[in-house]
Amino acid sequence: MIEQRADVVRIRIRAQPRASRTEVVGQHGDALKVRIAAPPVDGAANTELVRYIAKRAGVAQSRVRILAGDTGRSKIVEIDGADAAAVRAALLG
Repeated sequence: MIEQRADVVRIRIRAQPRASRTEVVGQHGDALKVRIAAPPVDGAANTELVRYIAKRAGVAQSRVRILAGDTGRSKIVEIDGADAAAVRAALLG
């Protein structure tokens, strides 16, 4: 779900677009389930996901990128220069 790889953190995410608000709601298999308050149109949901992850992890949006799953619900998000334990605590509370 959340793993450290050298100086980056990778997060497996199962996205649920068009939610009333953006939030982490638990696990979905081996991924973190995130409701996203944006439609999956013109990259709006991906933009909102990057914004949300960056805000919760306390990093700049430029350090967060979607590595895989641009057009699907299953995604892999990567955060440069982050610590897996800190990201886990920030996202899972």
